[in-house]
Amino acid sequence: MNSPRILIAGIGNLFMGDDGFGCEVARRMAQRSLPEGVKVVDFGIRSLDLTYALLDGYEAVILVDAVPRGDVPGTLYVIEPQVDFRENVMLDAHGMDPVKVLEAVAALGGHVDRVLVVGCEPADRDPEAEWEMGLSEAVMQAVDRAIELICDLIKEIIGKFCPAGQNVTGD
Repeated sequence: MNSPRILIAGIGNLFMGDDGFGCEVARRMAQRSLPEGVKVVDFGIRSLDLTYALLDGYEAVILVDAVPRGDVPGTLYVIEPQVDFRENVMLDAHGMDPVKVLEAVAALGGHVDRVLVVGCEPADRDPEAEWEMGLSEAVMQAVDRAIELICDLIKEIIGKFCPAGQNVTGD
């Protein structure tokens, strides 16, 4: 029996400060040795790309994103969303709404057995700043903890160790 296929999907906008959390986690995880069947992709704000990727037969997807819930910046969450699917879904080709992506996958006949969100509480953005590059200190410190958390989830799903501390590049 083959191991379940898992997609780790970094989502967010690098130009919007802590919203780039998922992108940074995906960038770092892509440099690591991962179990067979685990794929890491930084989707950024490309909702259509994520939708089509989810039609490729993954048993589980772990979405990694900034998730404002009112807690201390850098707080990590694991959320298993319950999505009420609608028939008419409009995706924004220049934005990312994970719920609409999952609805679009269902509308196109796709199915993912398990969807998890690893979220990080962002710091408040400067409301005057149109663009804000880089993560806040609190969110940057949460990146490695998020990778460890994702590796624990991978082990739970497929029963194989994920070498979180081992980089393929030797870093």
